[in-house]
Amino acid sequence: MTPLTQPRHTAEQYLRLERAADGKSELVNGRTHAISGASRRHNLIVANLIGEIRAQLRGRPCEAYVSDMRVKVARTELYAYPGLAALCGEPRFEDSFVDTLLNPSVIVEVLSDSTEKCDRGEKFAHYRRLDSLREYILVAQNVRRIELYVRHGETWVFSEVSDPTGSLTIESLGCSVSLADIYDRIDFPTADER
Repeated sequence: MTPLTQPRHTAEQYLRLERAADGKSELVNGRTHAISGASRRHNLIVANLIGEIRAQLRGRPCEAYVSDMRVKVARTELYAYPGLAALCGEPRFEDSFVDTLLNPSVIVEVLSDSTEKCDRGEKFAHYRRLDSLREYILVAQNVRRIELYVRHGETWVFSEVSDPTGSLTIESLGCSVSLADIYDRIDFPTADER
């Protein structure tokens, strides 16, 4: 179904359909978009990140969620499944199902050929409307590179970590994870395979 012929859904319709569905979809600008399965690299990166972050959050009033936790941007009615969402403090959820987070302070997306344009553009435009969001992190899976956007007031400041001995510092969580740990067991494609 092309985007022009997809029916529009309200948030209530989307949630009712999504909670009964076998697969996952996101609601962007009133239209649902199915999410396909993730690659081995993607899964390893998310597992590596959640493992390292969760270990550092232990004993603190912080929580980190993998891609089965839906995030809602109330101001734009976006419902999305980021690779990782986290916060310190009390989580807020949309309703009693406790499956839609409203106040992440950190969102991580692992880039793929099919999602990179949206993750960098449209999704980030939606995510920026979350008052709670402090850091947006894009993790490449075909090269060793992490892009970090940190909110300072109304300004987003960009930095990049690509040095194999470098670390990703997530200030709002008080965590630091080495690129070696994030990319543990990742075999990068050769230039011909990219």
